[in-house]
Amino acid sequence: MSNNQSPTLVAYSEVQKHTTRDSCWVIINGQVYDATSIIDSHPGGSAVLLKNAGKDATKAFAPIHPPDTLASLPPEAHIGPVDPRTIPESKDEPTEEDKRIAKAVENLPPPEAALNLRDIEKLAESVLTSTAWAYYRSAGDDEMTYDENAAAFKRFWFRPRVLNKISKVSTATSMLGCPMSLPIFISPAALARLGHPDGEMNLVRAANTEGIVMGLSNNASCSIDEVMSVRQPNQPLFFQLYMNRDRSASETLIKRVERTGFKAIMLTVDAAVPGKRERDQRAKGDVSVQGPSHGKSGTAGLGVAHEFTGADIPWIHSLTSLPIIIKGIQCVEDAEMAFKYGAQAIVLSNHGGRELEYSPAPMTTLLELYSKRPDILFRREVYIDGGVTRGTDVIKALCLGARAVGLGRAPLYGNGVWGEAGVLRVIQIMREEIETCMRLLGVTNLDELTPALIRYGDQPALAKL
Repeated sequence: MSNNQSPTLVAYSEVQKHTTRDSCWVIINGQVYDATSIIDSHPGGSAVLLKNAGKDATKAFAPIHPPDTLASLPPEAHIGPVDPRTIPESKDEPTEEDKRIAKAVENLPPPEAALNLRDIEKLAESVLTSTAWAYYRSAGDDEMTYDENAAAFKRFWFRPRVLNKISKVSTATSMLGCPMSLPIFISPAALARLGHPDGEMNLVRAANTEGIVMGLSNNASCSIDEVMSVRQPNQPLFFQLYMNRDRSASETLIKRVERTGFKAIMLTVDAAVPGKRERDQRAKGDVSVQGPSHGKSGTAGLGVAHEFTGADIPWIHSLTSLPIIIKGIQCVEDAEMAFKYGAQAIVLSNHGGRELEYSPAPMTTLLELYSKRPDILFRREVYIDGGVTRGTDVIKALCLGARAVGLGRAPLYGNGVWGEAGVLRVIQIMREEIETCMRLLGVTNLDELTPALIRYGDQPALAKL
């Protein structure tokens, strides 16, 4: 076709013919795309593509994809514009879910009415779509690991020092030299636009206001350019990376991340194959049999490297001067290996209970690390995330030697309820609870938190590091 020719319009009836794995067409923003080539590599699994095949998928596509997503498709995947004259009239009648959400939004209290993170979680369930709620809340198999992540904190009890001065407390700390006003960070979690049109941009703004680090997910629904457009000068953002089977793709991304201004790379290593998240599968109508390369929003479509080992960390170092944080450590041996091969920090995490069922709670792994290799906690930066619902959880982790604690779901819930104001409320609640806990525990700064201030169950106090 010459530059002077108008593009050939595609009849809607033609699009409707392509609804199978062998030929899957969708309409997005008035343009027709052939999605057949990505059926088996789509991050959300094949079922969601097939569910929208042969029709307009804009409503499903827009909330969860960065604006530049379609540019990654091969040129031949763009069939052309759909003929608007052939598109059937849309009734646009509100669904029962639309009505439910509208009523819930109408009855929302102001952010300050939320007294704790559980309050925000309950409100999020009421205002989010069933698909969004299932994606955020889902965990692996019977969700025993999800429950254990929170339960593990409850087995630790404090030993308060009540004869100390506590008029002023400081919660200031840092992560890899980046100053923070609180010992918490926003863990990388995907698809914030499922909850609010501004998506991850709301998290960036709130993190800057409250002075904490934010980790941007490799699967963010906002593009890197969008995120950096709202980042303030010198604001510390970490980029979460899944290592791609195509090393050249990872190399390109790593170099872009450094060039753009991120302060560290957080390499996730606990999701080489999909976990079985039944809540999420049911919400998407994905009841097909799933193999290890299908069906999980998060890693499947990224071609995640199954064979990545600690020995590959130096290869990443050869590409960037950014510090590397290994996220997903679940035993002492892997903590040792991560540091042996050059990691600057680690995150004890089981992916929020979304991957291997019956994997250890991060707090349990932290106790194991404290028991067997306390020197690592003393000399290195170790963070944890997963199961945190209270400021007391944060303080318990810091008493055992953690440097900072990540929150993943809570900021997404806050974003889904009130947008940026909701994320701010999450952080403010944690600040209030952390400061209160410190005062009642008898400490005035984070350096005073030691194992001597907690005990495990009915056991005696733990020794100092």
